[in-house]
Amino acid sequence: MPKRSILLAIALTIGVCCALPRDARAVLPFHFGFFASGPLDAITDVPGVRVGQVTLVEGGNVRTGATGILPNGDPWDDKVAAATLAFNGNGEMTGTHWIKTAGYLEVPIVLTNTLNVGRVDDGVVQWMIDKYPNVGRTDDVPLPVVAECDDQLLNDIQLRSVTQADVVRMLDDAKGGQFPRGSVGAGTGMKAFGFKAGIGSASRVLPASLGGYHVGVLVNDNTGSSREALTIVGVPVGERLKNEYQTVYPRHLSAASMHGRMKSGSIIIVVATDAPLDSRQLRAIALRAGLGMGRTGLTSDVGSGDLFIAFSTTEVFKRTGNFKIQPPTRPIVESDEVLNALYRATAEATQAAIYDALFEAKTMTGQNGATVYGLPDGRVLDMLRAAGAIR
Repeated sequence: MPKRSILLAIALTIGVCCALPRDARAVLPFHFGFFASGPLDAITDVPGVRVGQVTLVEGGNVRTGATGILPNGDPWDDKVAAATLAFNGNGEMTGTHWIKTAGYLEVPIVLTNTLNVGRVDDGVVQWMIDKYPNVGRTDDVPLPVVAECDDQLLNDIQLRSVTQADVVRMLDDAKGGQFPRGSVGAGTGMKAFGFKAGIGSASRVLPASLGGYHVGVLVNDNTGSSREALTIVGVPVGERLKNEYQTVYPRHLSAASMHGRMKSGSIIIVVATDAPLDSRQLRAIALRAGLGMGRTGLTSDVGSGDLFIAFSTTEVFKRTGNFKIQPPTRPIVESDEVLNALYRATAEATQAAIYDALFEAKTMTGQNGATVYGLPDGRVLDMLRAAGAIR
């Protein structure tokens, strides 16, 4: 394997993000909605959640990576309530059958490209064996949760560049705090609405009167919806830019020749909250992520793999011994008012995370000279201000 020119990316952490100037923070440069953002405006505003990333950029043809999300420091022993949703199922997220059956998540969530799912799965298994030596011997076996998007335009996806060792290192080094977004990790080679995209994240915090709960969202945005469909806080940005910043295709490809997953794209949405919710309620939370997605102009094409997972860090299934699990004892949220607020916060944070992926990603050239342009953020912000959508 050729020597890597850029490997890194293992979830950079900033201790006191709120003390940094805005241009040093990986956050969306405007706020909207009913609820405030957390200090990081990220999924890591949910206490205990950690993120790790490995970004691979080599030569002219490798533009890929992986992103890992851990609900806490010990997912195997402190399993968290979870639910999954296939909004449109032309994609893969492994391990979902058991989550639906058990109602909890007991492994990291890892995002990568379509052809790398097997190798990343292998890395998660190795990490679990290293961390829990009895796995598969005197203890149960894990079912990794690995979700994919297709990055074949910018990346030579046949190389399956992410290795087992990359995944183990990434999960070992996952941290709380701030982390890079845009063309990093699993989002390195991704695109959306004809612009460069990738990893985005955002958060919302409910007021104390509604429990003060956090909702954090991380997306890997690789959606193929048309440029014209893109709206940002109600402003038809995509329509206004439809004839500019057009993707440069290699000679053997064109916009007309794109098909299947390569044309329709995908999005993976991960929702975390510290509200005590069970799997039934978390499935309802995941459904509201679809509303946030729709507000950006996405409609989920036939070829889309639009797959969601939601978990609660406070609804914990404690492992008390091999094959023995103590169910949660904390009461779940019963208030309709609080649940409605969580639904709204989820939709807002999802919408913001998708915008974040677009604002953070920059122009990238990949294999065979393919080039996807970044969103012209300065022009877009001027459009939003002129429309009175932001201040």
